Amino acid sequence: MPHGLCEEFERLSLDFLHHTTAAAFEAEPTLEQEIREHQKDDEKLQEIQELLKIGKAPHFREDEHGTLWYKNRICVPNVDSITKLILSEAHETAYSIHPGSTKMYYNLKERFWWYGMKRAMAECVAICDTCQRVKAEHQRPADLLQPLKVPEWKWEEITMDFIVGLPRTQKCYNSIWVVVDRLTKVAHFIPVNTTYSGAKLAELYIPRIVCLHGVPKRIISDRDGHTERTNQILEDTLRDCAIQYGTSWTSVCHMLSFPIITAIKPIGEKQVFGLDIIQDAEQQLRIVQENLRVVQSRQRSYADIRRRDLSFKVDDHVYLKVSPMRGIRRFNMKGKLAPRYIEPFKIRKKKGEIAYRLELPPSLSGVHDMFHVSQLKKCLRVPEEQAPLEGLDEQEDLTYTEHPVKILDTSERSTRNKKIKMCRVQ
Repeated sequence: MPHGLCEEFERLSLDFLHHTTAAAFEAEPTLEQEIREHQKDDEKLQEIQELLKIGKAPHFREDEHGTLWYKNRICVPNVDSITKLILSEAHETAYSIHPGSTKMYYNLKERFWWYGMKRAMAECVAICDTCQRVKAEHQRPADLLQPLKVPEWKWEEITMDFIVGLPRTQKCYNSIWVVVDRLTKVAHFIPVNTTYSGAKLAELYIPRIVCLHGVPKRIISDRDGHTERTNQILEDTLRDCAIQYGTSWTSVCHMLSFPIITAIKPIGEKQVFGLDIIQDAEQQLRIVQENLRVVQSRQRSYADIRRRDLSFKVDDHVYLKVSPMRGIRRFNMKGKLAPRYIEPFKIRKKKGEIAYRLELPPSLSGVHDMFHVSQLKKCLRVPEEQAPLEGLDEQEDLTYTEHPVKILDTSERSTRNKKIKMCRVQ
């Protein structure tokens, strides 16, 4: 060996080995060996092997070890530990990253075959907690249209809403309070200010509504599409008046009730305004009610085409849908990569047909616990993975020392003077 090379080895503190051993290592998959051993215990696979001997099992074959194959795919016996291991490797590892059932099937069908393979993969994805939190739903909205019942008499049920953002007038009005009778569609428009309190609105409500029509049995606030339609008509009419007359909108606000309520409404053959002056009011009301039911039925049939029926029971567990938005924290989640659904929550009570009250944790005490059915998704398996409490060395401050269960991955981090070995543990 050259003298210069020896000096270089000495400088690097390298030693010479006078005896070496050459060894060859071969990695054998243990999964395939387990499949071979358990094929003998599967009754269905044994029946296929018997049919194979008499030539009545096409596409099946046996290799030199007596292992049953379907074409080029090994037959997996009906053993939970084996099928769960295969599904876990194909769904939860870093090389798969939670694919859907179809992609899982195409990935596994190249090597494996067993009875109910597609169904097992669909169930695996359906009960995966990570998939249920993250995957988007490509289905119709989960709520059928629930029309409000037709009132029995005029001004028995009313709806109310506010039109805000209007120019401020000399009397400091900047919004309109819209009150509409659900049966006759008669509307009252009351100029108000957005700073009015509930007591102030009640003072205006009694002389403007109660003194004229009595106390209604039911008040619907911002839940009826007809009020939104009335608001749209009112806004268009106010724009027309501003262009035509150039006056303040409060000067014409009270006069707008007449042209709007006398307009033809799609609820009958006659104008609704006639209900207040004709003698046969009851007969006309029956006509209006019948036409309202026809309109609601037609509206519901159109809306339900794009929706699906979904209901839950009390004590069921459901995921709650959240809206991941950048820079906004909702339900303790922040960022675009936040999950679409959080926790499985228990249903405490069903309110009506499409609303549910959930059992929320103390961390979400500031959130209203009533949710629409479209915000919920059924949880098929409640995650119950918890650390065993036995054997924990619990301290007085309710802390304990954690010990790793197993090493998942290793890596090395190099610095100027040394190398640091890092481990990912479970």
